[in-house]
Amino acid sequence: MIYEIVRVSTRETQWKCAELREDNARLHYGRFYLAPLLVGQAELIGTVMRKALLAELEGTCITYVKLLDVPHEYSSIWGVKEPVYDIVMNLKKIVLRSNQLMDNPPNFFKGRVRVKGSTIVTAKDILFNHVGIEVVDNTQYVATLTKPISLYIDLIVEKKRAFGKAIPYTLQEGSYPIGDTFSPILNVNYSVHSYTRENEKKEMLFLEIWTNGSLTPVEALSITSQKLAKLLTAPLRVNEEEDNKFTNEDHLVSLYSFTFQHRWERIRQKKIKLAMKSIFVDQFEFTPKVYNGLKKANIDKLFDLLNMRYEDLMKIEYFGLDDVKNIIVTIENYFETDFDSLEDL
Repeated sequence: MIYEIVRVSTRETQWKCAELREDNARLHYGRFYLAPLLVGQAELIGTVMRKALLAELEGTCITYVKLLDVPHEYSSIWGVKEPVYDIVMNLKKIVLRSNQLMDNPPNFFKGRVRVKGSTIVTAKDILFNHVGIEVVDNTQYVATLTKPISLYIDLIVEKKRAFGKAIPYTLQEGSYPIGDTFSPILNVNYSVHSYTRENEKKEMLFLEIWTNGSLTPVEALSITSQKLAKLLTAPLRVNEEEDNKFTNEDHLVSLYSFTFQHRWERIRQKKIKLAMKSIFVDQFEFTPKVYNGLKKANIDKLFDLLNMRYEDLMKIEYFGLDDVKNIIVTIENYFETDFDSLEDL
């Protein structure tokens, strides 16, 4: 058994680095620990940090490839050793780094490869239209030209979060989407260790981070911590009616719209006018589970359904939150309206 000795602060909780390692240009490793923590805090922080590291960091990668005069990606180019498909897959593996300090950086870039003669094409042959983009490993292989020909490749590069919204792009002949792997994080592990200090049980969180080289583990931990701190320190206003709505350039969204219980109560407030239609539950496209559950509870008409409180819906046998959501959304869709426009009924 191997024991590791680390120095733990006796006062202030802080991150410290236990190990940093660069296995190669595209594989960086870092091991950090946070202490001292109260019992239960290490597991909580570890879970949050792991999810945030995997989902919140922005990455940059090639998302579209266009080769001139190539009908489809399963064809071959005379004078090139690899088929088009292999070239596209090699380009997909290339790791890019964007300058995190750029002022108002764009999320959409272009790149190109222009090579002539018999040669080996690598990542160093890629040129970008923005100085803030660079290749992490210039030796990454792309293709081999076996004849004195010219190889022209145009690239589309995007920068966004791992689960960010896709940027629309009009495909042209010879353009191939190659998927995306935006997260600079290859893997994250955490572990919790307990120790006793001054007869009080404390915890220590160990966090291991592997990155693809576009960010170092130290940068990844720092940026993620800053993002979480910014989210969690947002100002809180209470009992201010005008603050109960989020606003953007196009419309206002009521906070109630995000709560199914409030949406149900607003529908119930309109039950008299709605019930005048003598609508039966058979007329709604409920899921079989919801329909059978309502029938078993002797709920045949919409009037009967709207007489039930949100809590009563949750008490129907075998009903869960998804079933109640199905009822609310189905009723809203039936009247081709949403929660707010029920005011007009």
